[in-house]
Amino acid sequence: MDIVIEIITKIGLWFQSVLEFFGFSGLEGAGLIYTAIARWIFILLALFILTKAIASLLAGRSTPEVFAYFNISKVPTYDSDGYEVDDRIFGGRSDSGINVPITHWENSVGRSKRSDLRVNDQSVSRTQGTLTRDDYGNWKFMDAGSSNGTKIGNDILRAGESKHVEPGDRIYMGDSVCTIFPVSLEEQRNNRAMRKRETFLLSPWLSLLALTLFQFMTVVQLKVSLGDEFSSQIPVAFFGLAITMWVYTIGLRTFHQRGFDVEMIAFFICTLSLAVTSSKYPNGVLKQFVTVVMGVVLFVGMCWFMRNLERTKAVRKYLYVLGGVALVFTMIFARSIYGANNWVVIAGVSVQPSELVKLAYIWVGAATLDELMEKKNTLIFMGFSLFCFGCLALMNDFGTAMIFFVTFLVISFMREGDFTKLILVVGVAFVGGLMILRFKSHVAARFSTWGHVWEYADAGGYQQTRTMSAAASGGLVGVGAGNGWLKYIAASETDLVFGFVSEEWGLIIAVMTVLSVITLSIFAFRTIMNGRSTFYTIAACSAMALFLFQTILNLFGSVDLFPLTGVTFPFLSTGGTSMIASWGMLAFVKAADNRQGASMAVKEQRVQEAIYA
Repeated sequence: MDIVIEIITKIGLWFQSVLEFFGFSGLEGAGLIYTAIARWIFILLALFILTKAIASLLAGRSTPEVFAYFNISKVPTYDSDGYEVDDRIFGGRSDSGINVPITHWENSVGRSKRSDLRVNDQSVSRTQGTLTRDDYGNWKFMDAGSSNGTKIGNDILRAGESKHVEPGDRIYMGDSVCTIFPVSLEEQRNNRAMRKRETFLLSPWLSLLALTLFQFMTVVQLKVSLGDEFSSQIPVAFFGLAITMWVYTIGLRTFHQRGFDVEMIAFFICTLSLAVTSSKYPNGVLKQFVTVVMGVVLFVGMCWFMRNLERTKAVRKYLYVLGGVALVFTMIFARSIYGANNWVVIAGVSVQPSELVKLAYIWVGAATLDELMEKKNTLIFMGFSLFCFGCLALMNDFGTAMIFFVTFLVISFMREGDFTKLILVVGVAFVGGLMILRFKSHVAARFSTWGHVWEYADAGGYQQTRTMSAAASGGLVGVGAGNGWLKYIAASETDLVFGFVSEEWGLIIAVMTVLSVITLSIFAFRTIMNGRSTFYTIAACSAMALFLFQTILNLFGSVDLFPLTGVTFPFLSTGGTSMIASWGMLAFVKAADNRQGASMAVKEQRVQEAIYA
């Protein structure tokens, strides 16, 4: 460890001497000229990197693949000798029923118009059951408590019972009989060719070069601005981030991955996070970089783990326990910061366990289609949600509680699709919010200045008024990294970070970061149409809903459009636990991405391709 520290120190001192040799020692002479020019180059690089990534996410689409056909026909009749008179399934005639393409791994079956596989038969229940596929192409049918029951071959399924279904097996429901037909080899080749042709993925190399240049110029800018306060940790942290993103990209390219637009957005915002930390805490930026690396490792690990859906479902019972223990541990050992008891000091390092509990909450909240039919599963999640809300209320962490609540609404709607229940829940939450304002003075104080911060500029509105003033002074291009004055205001690097970035980097780059989060949210929503499993789509949409709402609270709270809630901006705010949790949230989005060559969470069927070629 001592050798590593010595090497890092030498690298920092060497880089520092190089900058001083070229005259970048303060805002005089060459330094002033550099800042004036670099501000515009930063904007051009940011627009190139983010516009390219956003365009790839919005333009790229995953073509629905037909995994099999669901043949629906009437139950055949038999003569007195027991022979089938009207074989509508295997007779090969034009009256052999209808073939519905199966384009999802999980499908609801029933007469409802909202069913994935609709059986237009009044004797069939609105939701008869579910038809699901595993990683190996095996199919399973589960009865969802249908009124007339379901029969597969000679086996009668009761509510909640399931049975594996082979191609050709007959599934009897009401007056209809259904059969799975596999797709032909030629159709499999066509599906793969179409998927590759319509997947829009841009090469990452130009973006990586542009971002590396952005990072190098940022270090120079910070040296110009900070002068004697410039720490040797700064070049080491930025150099380490550049190495991390290059190693990550090259490493995954060796495994035939081609889509890196999601990660490129995250790496860019992390670069701004290091710049914010360098400007505020020059000697703390290395710690922030370490948490970025930890976040990337967690991101890769979660994506790999979620490749197997059965393994993903099995681990949830442990996450219930870990999430509950983390919240109880926080209540017992946490210290109060700005009125909230949500920080725990472990070995001299402050962590916020509630940030990591967000990952567990989304993980246990997402469910496969089979599990959505089980009331027991829903009741367990409801109980865990109430437990989380109660713990956060006792910790006075109402900003995080609001984020959990919005995530709960998204998960609940995607699980049940019932607006009536959601309206009831929102009504109860509104009453609870009024009670909180009545009995929690520090929360009420924040609401009392909402919309009137200029009237309390030196009291309750101190932070927001300074944030808006600093953002206005930055204009479109900013005053240059390290040159701002908002960094001297408390919580400027966390709760008020949008104003921080607006001042030092300009409104254009600050708005682009917000647009990037919005784009990720849109992309997550689009995964619903072609998702492999409801688990992945619910998890991705819930994670991005959390991201989006958290960004809104941070942005609108800092400019007095919302009360200041004390939540962080994903990837951007300084803070190790928040950074790690942000990368974990991004893993849910990556796992739901099934574009060809874009998702490392989807197993590529290379063996099958070789067979069918």
